[in-house]
Amino acid sequence: MESSSPSGKATEPPAHRWTHVMGIAIAILTLIVPVLVIAYYSSNSANSSPSPRTYLDSPRE
Repeated sequence: MESSSPSGKATEPPAHRWTHVMGIAIAILTLIVPVLVIAYYSSNSANSSPSPRTYLDSPRE
């Protein structure tokens, strides 16, 4: 075999288009979902009123 002859598997087969779309979708979800979850739970905790602590209001004897 000559060194100048092309090998049988010199080029890789073209990647499927859906794999690129799937990779982009996973990357976007990985970046956006945690931010949305943090924003959702932080806004809920800021809006909720603190629970009444009746045991601190009444003095003990």
